[in-house]
Amino acid sequence: MASPLNVLMVGTGEYTTGFVGGGASGSDKKVGVVGLSMFDLRRRGKVGKLGMVGVNGTKFPAIREHLNKNITQVYNNLDTSFESFPADNAKDPESYKAAIDALQPGDAITIFTPDTTHYPIALYAIERKIHVMITKPAVKELAHHIALLEAAEKHGVYVYIEHHKRFDPAYADAKHRAKKLGDFNYFYSYMSQPKSQLQTFAAWAGIDSDISYYLNSHHVDICDSMVSQLGYVPVKVSASASTGVAVSLGCHEKTEDTISLLVHWQKEDDPTKHATGVYTASWTAPQKAGVHSNQYFHYLAQGGEIRIDQAKRGYDVAEDSAGQLMWYNPFYMKYAPDEDGNFAGQSGYGYVSMEKFVDGCRAVNAGTLTPKDLDAKGLPTLRNTIATTAILEAGRRSIDEKREVKIERKDGQWRLV
Repeated sequence: MASPLNVLMVGTGEYTTGFVGGGASGSDKKVGVVGLSMFDLRRRGKVGKLGMVGVNGTKFPAIREHLNKNITQVYNNLDTSFESFPADNAKDPESYKAAIDALQPGDAITIFTPDTTHYPIALYAIERKIHVMITKPAVKELAHHIALLEAAEKHGVYVYIEHHKRFDPAYADAKHRAKKLGDFNYFYSYMSQPKSQLQTFAAWAGIDSDISYYLNSHHVDICDSMVSQLGYVPVKVSASASTGVAVSLGCHEKTEDTISLLVHWQKEDDPTKHATGVYTASWTAPQKAGVHSNQYFHYLAQGGEIRIDQAKRGYDVAEDSAGQLMWYNPFYMKYAPDEDGNFAGQSGYGYVSMEKFVDGCRAVNAGTLTPKDLDAKGLPTLRNTIATTAILEAGRRSIDEKREVKIERKDGQWRLV
């Protein structure tokens, strides 16, 4: 039987703890995703020791109080304890190094930090034979993605990109159905979040990353997972951006409101067959849109089409306190406890994504699977997400350089030109 996995959570923000700016987040992740999932996986015996590392240790007392109030007291005294780095009276932007150094080969980390920090943190862990989960986007540059892949193969560790939309039941079903619809023709997606999210992301929006890396990464990955099984690869990208709203709200002067990517796809074994993908993302949607994430796509193929709208899932709630009709998504993280008071969200695709990573790490440690075996399963591993990184970087460069950017793939090697 595989041993429990020791996990270090890197990053203390909304997705890990639900704690933002001194209190619970105002989004649909008020108690986070990573921390809650890991605490429950520990209860179930799949996870062993837990740690958490941030930059500002003075936040930890308030984070522990927040977790105790919103998790321990809600879910039948679920244990939310963890070892923290740096000390509660210290601040250290490189505290992740000491925290990773305290791990043993075969342990794991989760990285939910600003995009520009993913590469150095992941590489530091991989070189010490630590398994790694990275939130999307994996990294901002194709060269960094390839460097991490080479390091992971050298050190025999599992690197998993947290593209949880792959486990959304509707999206997973769509991928399966796409195999039967013949050649890929057209894909259009839209994903947005309300302006209020810019308050959460003010420290990095337009500085460390952009809305395309943050939200387009979801549907670019979904599209790639659907069409790569048909033999299609991206060959060129052009992008455009809208500006004005985010800056007027106090964001950095380079912060774009909405970014659209136009991606040309080509069938590798038949260059005469082409397809088009258009991916749009925005973080300046109306404050009272009724959903935290508006998200949908349209897929057209030779033998049919698929449409998915995952914003309004047939579940709406009217509350006087909200002052409007709200659409919730318990399929992502189900926070309602079961009849015994325990956390009961194990079927939510946010939780499923976490468990897939933990199970993969434990299997590698036990010798029952290799990282290559996990690649072959079609999971969002580092190897299976190269195209997404290539597209996202090409889009960024297209905007910055005001030109179309080509993606070349030869003998398994990728590059942008």
